[in-house]
Amino acid sequence: METELCPGEHEKRVVETNEPELKQAYTGPGDKDSQKEKELSHGPQQEDTEPHGEGDPRIECQGGGNAGTTLNTFPVPEKTETPCVEERKLKKTLSFVKTVRFCETESVEDRESSEESLFPDHEMVQWISSSFVELFLAEDWEDITDDRLLRKKVLAPGPQKAEHPAWGQEVTVKMQGVLEDRSVVEKDRKLVFVIGEGDVNQALEECAIAMQQDEITLLLADSQYTYGLLGREPDIPAWAPLLYQLQLLNIREKPDPLILPMSDRIRIGNQKRERGNFHFQREEYSMATRAYWMALDVLTTRTKDGGNAVLEEGEEVQDYRVKCLNNLAAAQLKLEQYDDALHTSRDVLSLDPQNVKALFRTGKLLSDKSEYGEAMEILKKALKLEPSTKVR
Repeated sequence: METELCPGEHEKRVVETNEPELKQAYTGPGDKDSQKEKELSHGPQQEDTEPHGEGDPRIECQGGGNAGTTLNTFPVPEKTETPCVEERKLKKTLSFVKTVRFCETESVEDRESSEESLFPDHEMVQWISSSFVELFLAEDWEDITDDRLLRKKVLAPGPQKAEHPAWGQEVTVKMQGVLEDRSVVEKDRKLVFVIGEGDVNQALEECAIAMQQDEITLLLADSQYTYGLLGREPDIPAWAPLLYQLQLLNIREKPDPLILPMSDRIRIGNQKRERGNFHFQREEYSMATRAYWMALDVLTTRTKDGGNAVLEEGEEVQDYRVKCLNNLAAAQLKLEQYDDALHTSRDVLSLDPQNVKALFRTGKLLSDKSEYGEAMEILKKALKLEPSTKVR
């Protein structure tokens, strides 16, 4: 099987192989050099987790409503019957607790064992049984966006003169989200995210910045502000609007990565990298690269005083940095940013000179630039490390 040297440019080929590992080594992101992806289209691999269908409710799809959008998504039926409260109790789905966190919360098992609402004092008819069509047309709701596809209703205002968060600040919210049949698909007592960094879907970001501290509100979000065309397997269908209950618990400035302990840098950096993998799998490559760059900003060994972390911690950060750079290079290739992908692959080799994935990718990209001498040297080194691959 002949393997292409670089996506989008097929004039020059130097590698032929009967083994799938060669193509995988320089075209798909992954966490370990010895771990091969099935195909690039399967997305970045993650350590100890299945990359497909992560179901992260805090990761947005590409949203942003247009001012001219109508409510055609929500046709009003000829006859609408509203179930009584007793008949329409909240239901859970298997993955409603999956979320990327920046702080420790109670365990998944603890939260799954309880069906109690996070807002027992605010279970009004709009939350329990009203149709989403009625809520989108209701006059007593406030429009967050001009297209009327992102709306809120304050249930309990914050204290007088309470502050609003700003873009770039870190907020903590208590939230739960349901589909129109009231299946609970998202739930977190302490969801922490930075507004504007895409840590959560666009609906939650837009609502948070419109809230006061301690405010409790209902949020109704059209699918284009949540999970859009693709939905989120296995619990959120395509084009599904969501209804949230939210409380803004805390507002603070975003922590400086240089003053964070190395363990926190690794945790936050990996969460952002996993979010990039989520977008990669959805073929949202621009959003994936953005997430990978934010992860790299956190995954640094530098300290506030200009020094470096202790050796053991520094090596662990570098290992995760290599994984993130390899994922970034794969996303750049998908965007046909070949020079950027070559630069990123060289960054990998500066940290790990024997990284087989980066060696194959670098050699392939150099060959496409007609730099055959250097390309062959790099590919020979890669083949020496992976002798099962055949080269002619």
